[in-house]
Amino acid sequence: MSKPIVAIVGRPNVGKSTLFNQIGKKRVSIVEDMPGVTRDRIYLDAEWLNNEFTMIDTGGIEIETDDRILNAIRHQAQLAIEEADVILFIVDGRAGLTSSDEEVGAILRNTRKPVILAVNKVDSAKKMDEIYEFYNLGLGEPIPISASNALNLGDLLDKVVESLPKDQEPEGESDQIRVALIGRPNVGKSSLVNALIGQERVIVSDIPGTTRDAIDTHFTKEGTQFVLIDTAGMRRKAKIELPVERYSVMRSLRAVDRSDVVLMVIDAVDGVTEQDKKIAGYAHEGGKGIVIVVNKWDLVEKDSKTSLRFTETIRDELGFMQYAPVLFTSALTKQRVNRITDLIKFVAEQHSMRISTSVLNQVITDATAVNPPPSEQGRRLKIYFTTQADVKPPTFIFFVNDPEIMHFSYLRFLENRLRESFGFEGTPLKLVVRGRKEEE
Repeated sequence: MSKPIVAIVGRPNVGKSTLFNQIGKKRVSIVEDMPGVTRDRIYLDAEWLNNEFTMIDTGGIEIETDDRILNAIRHQAQLAIEEADVILFIVDGRAGLTSSDEEVGAILRNTRKPVILAVNKVDSAKKMDEIYEFYNLGLGEPIPISASNALNLGDLLDKVVESLPKDQEPEGESDQIRVALIGRPNVGKSSLVNALIGQERVIVSDIPGTTRDAIDTHFTKEGTQFVLIDTAGMRRKAKIELPVERYSVMRSLRAVDRSDVVLMVIDAVDGVTEQDKKIAGYAHEGGKGIVIVVNKWDLVEKDSKTSLRFTETIRDELGFMQYAPVLFTSALTKQRVNRITDLIKFVAEQHSMRISTSVLNQVITDATAVNPPPSEQGRRLKIYFTTQADVKPPTFIFFVNDPEIMHFSYLRFLENRLRESFGFEGTPLKLVVRGRKEEE
């Protein structure tokens, strides 16, 4: 199910990024940090009062010249309206109401999307008078906050949760495999979609960023129904020149949320980049099945060991995704394109695999016999029982005597043994450690 998107919008230097970082650090349960996953990003998977949503730090409304002020403001505000489920409009209490704020407010008043007005930099009761002029925006009651001091963020998030859409987008039919193609611009995602379905369904261009929307393409192969979601390419924030690309990132993240399996498309010429790591990290943290597709393989000069060296480089660069299979393709020449659907089906099966409790516990017992659990201050870790709690991704709960003794290295050892015994190729595993007395 796609998570609602909350877009933080406003002029530069009103404190949008400070608020974004403060919420992630202080007030919201974010996705667990995984070693090797780059955390520098503009999105934040958040949860408040049992409501999950994705926050997007959109960047300031950038105005280059006086002649472009109104056009730039209108364009960015309209894009935020179109892409977000809830708009969090940040203004600066110290600077007061500006003409730029009024222009954005005029546009937001005409939208059907929920708009929350937050007046930042109100860090004391003495400054409460600074919020009253913002009533003139006609966006309801302004919420005074101080992002830098984490003041009143709870009230702000209460309002955000209250404004989230109540009816979520349905998952779709269970017999369909939903596949999101993600990656940087111009790596060949749209070309791969066309090659897979055998027709020009998606516009292809060598201009990066041609795809602006997440497009669903339904097709059936050998009795299996697929839904391909071609997404706008995501690039480094510094390289986003057109405002529309900031908001196309929202569509791409939503597409990942909707998918069962993600095709992480990498350019064979450019190799793995820092942005590839960020994009792959989002899919990994989302617990999605993953296939790494190295496209444009026809453009690489090769010898007998080129693919092996390239695979080793991918494993080094994407250390947190050792489980993901790697396929070298060319959408242009159709090289190995016919293997993609078979690999998607295989990974989807691995992603939804369930292991019987008796077999699972026997594997864990054998693993602890080979490599005894660690001890700390005279106490040795004891694993009493293991059960699989969920699939997509496969989730395992270990009931132990003391969760604090479970070192990360030993948990990784147990994960490796699970993979050696059952495969789980192409899917992350979620391992949860609980004390014996905790309820399952």
